[in-house]
Amino acid sequence: MQFRCYLLRKSPKSFGKFGDIYSFRIHHHNQESKVHKIMDVHSPGQRSYNMSKIKGKNTKPEMLVRKWLWANGYRYRLHYRNLPGKPDIVFPGRKKVIFIHGCFWHKHECQYFKWPKSNAEFWQKKIEGNAHRDQTNFTSLVASDWAYLVIWECVLKGVRKVDLPTTLKQIGCLAEIFLAPNNKHCMEIDTEGLYEINILSEVSGE
Repeated sequence: MQFRCYLLRKSPKSFGKFGDIYSFRIHHHNQESKVHKIMDVHSPGQRSYNMSKIKGKNTKPEMLVRKWLWANGYRYRLHYRNLPGKPDIVFPGRKKVIFIHGCFWHKHECQYFKWPKSNAEFWQKKIEGNAHRDQTNFTSLVASDWAYLVIWECVLKGVRKVDLPTTLKQIGCLAEIFLAPNNKHCMEIDTEGLYEINILSEVSGE
């Protein structure tokens, strides 16, 4: 899997190469939400049990990203309670944080987000609540002069073990753009690449 780096800017930017991993392109990340509904093969009780076993922190994607960052010289704090949203990875000196978000729980517009058909009203209320809370936390972080990066779990979903080092390197190279001292933008990484986030547009719906 290869990722492209999409940088959102008001003025066009010429295409160029960044190493041999990905290229720069312009992309407006304001497409309509694409959601899917599938038949739930589990009973409500089994679905509830399965969901209760999903961890909120120290997930496999989070541990993989943390391992890459540490191996490449980045030092950080974990699950900082004093910041909105208790970010997974915190760089206090840089005033930057990283969230590793599950696509289902945080309503990511990707192939892995599907509304459960059973107990649909409950799940819609819960997931929409999570997404709204995320935006509130992001707004609070930016208001406090912190920048955030969201890495969606789909970038590591289904990656073969043999391909994992290459995929982590690609994700790491994108994360380094966010962590660079001269970068002040909030960003996210998904299977399409890296995006700059306009927090005002995200909140206001512009």
